[in-house]
Amino acid sequence: MSNPLNHIAIIDYGMGNLHSVSKALQHVGENIKISITVDPTVINSADRVVFPGVGAIGDCMSEILRLDIGNILKNCIHHKPLLAICIGMQALLEHSEESGGVDCLKIVPGKVRQFDHHNTGPLGDKIKVPHMGWNAVEQCADHPLWNGIEQYSRFYFVHSYYAEAQGNTHTAAYCDYGVKFAAAMSYENLFAVQFHPEKSAKDGLQLLRNFTNWVV
Repeated sequence: MSNPLNHIAIIDYGMGNLHSVSKALQHVGENIKISITVDPTVINSADRVVFPGVGAIGDCMSEILRLDIGNILKNCIHHKPLLAICIGMQALLEHSEESGGVDCLKIVPGKVRQFDHHNTGPLGDKIKVPHMGWNAVEQCADHPLWNGIEQYSRFYFVHSYYAEAQGNTHTAAYCDYGVKFAAAMSYENLFAVQFHPEKSAKDGLQLLRNFTNWVV
């Protein structure tokens, strides 16, 4: 008897790098079915859900609110594995300084701040904004999605705003770029990452593989 399909829904609200994520999941998973959709019926019937995002948070939140994605995400977090990526992670927090200041979904505690280009990196030089490229990630919480990924592995980032890590008990990993920020967060059945696993070579693919096998 063949194994049942592992159905993963990728939420499409017009603001994500959907096909790269889809191809990466197909590459690492076995017996995978991918649905790129915003249909609540399809999302709610899936085994796992991915909430990606790129671009400005103001535009993202406009579409998220218009399509009532917040209520879909709340249901997913309670019942099935949910992976949020980049702006998808930031949209779940309370407020972002981007786009002149935007209220987000307030599903996970935390605020989003802008990198200060006057801050300095480990070598004493001023950081460049956006934070673009590879950087080490410090895991600070045990989680199934870290299986097979060594401490301080490097992942690929592209962002000008970051989720505050200080005092946030949901932080699952840190990254340092002039300020220590939340590179990953964990909340109920949610795992959220600021970096792009689909662009992060073997460790990013390992994280996606772990997601396809994550049972909550």
